[in-house]
Amino acid sequence: MEGPERVDEAEPVSARPGPRPRGRTTLMIAGAAVLGIVAGVCTGYVIQAGRAPTALPSLSQPVVGQAVGEVEPLSAAQDRRVRTDGDLRKALIAPPAGAKDSRTPRGRDGWADLPTYANGYKGPATTFDDLVTDEFRRAATVSWRVGETYSVHINLVQFRQESKRAALEWAENGRYWAAKEPDTRDWHVPGTGDGNGVAYVHDTPDRKPGYLPLYEAEAYAWRADVCMEIHVYDSKPIPKAKIMDLAERQVGKL
Repeated sequence: MEGPERVDEAEPVSARPGPRPRGRTTLMIAGAAVLGIVAGVCTGYVIQAGRAPTALPSLSQPVVGQAVGEVEPLSAAQDRRVRTDGDLRKALIAPPAGAKDSRTPRGRDGWADLPTYANGYKGPATTFDDLVTDEFRRAATVSWRVGETYSVHINLVQFRQESKRAALEWAENGRYWAAKEPDTRDWHVPGTGDGNGVAYVHDTPDRKPGYLPLYEAEAYAWRADVCMEIHVYDSKPIPKAKIMDLAERQVGKL
């Protein structure tokens, strides 16, 4: 039988740790730098005042001709918005051949509306409010299972980003809580830039009486206004190769 679907370990965005405050030493260095600038300006003014005036160059400059014609637009392969502003479901990787539908799908027809997506977190009411504040636009989702215990869930969450870089923040939030799990290994996902995409394998399973042990692996990354989330579950340990393959292929479609 398939193991119980564990609620995502990410806490609501409001639970993210705030930025680290500046230290006293940093402020002292900044103050010393300002004093140094003031002293340097005064010294430079005294030296310059004693020099003979220098003739200014001519104000006339050569005229630069304006290019003729229109700039060629980016191709669909170069413009990522062509892929993410259309049917976002097309940016999801497809289930493998022979895969079955998940017993616990997280949406309908490839979409997860705001309440459905928020329900995947602990504290869904608070998460709902956070998503509204962060200008949630839509979420495309796909899930499948192979055999009786191995299952995969992938979300592409898109934000309007009129006032903040919400996709980045939600990816960081997922990585923060994933890294806090004990007995966890992690790796950078190639093709995502330094520190952007990270995959995790949790080596200690979730055990509940009457159920098979539940192992989890997850990955997070972001591209422009889209946050990528991948969750893999199985009754036996999940190899690094499985979560890395899924993460690399999904990032490649963004």
